[in-house]
Amino acid sequence: MAQLIAGAIAAGWAVAGLFFFRFWWQTRDRFFLWFALAFWLEAVDRVLLALFVGAQEDSPLYYALRLVAYGLILLAIWQKNRPRR
Repeated sequence: MAQLIAGAIAAGWAVAGLFFFRFWWQTRDRFFLWFALAFWLEAVDRVLLALFVGAQEDSPLYYALRLVAYGLILLAIWQKNRPRR
């Protein structure tokens, strides 16, 4: 049952990433691209957690993937709000 729920969560992350990718495709604003990549990394994280039996969420690999994903979100926000030249 836990694998089913993890798969549903991963599918949700992937779909959200597709929405942001579509917005990037229409506007070419890097903000949406960074968000799409972050959401896809979250989906990969959930898939890896579901595939490996006995995997712990606090394992360094999974923690690093989440850290990179949240870093991409912070990068997107920073780039969007910095002053323009």
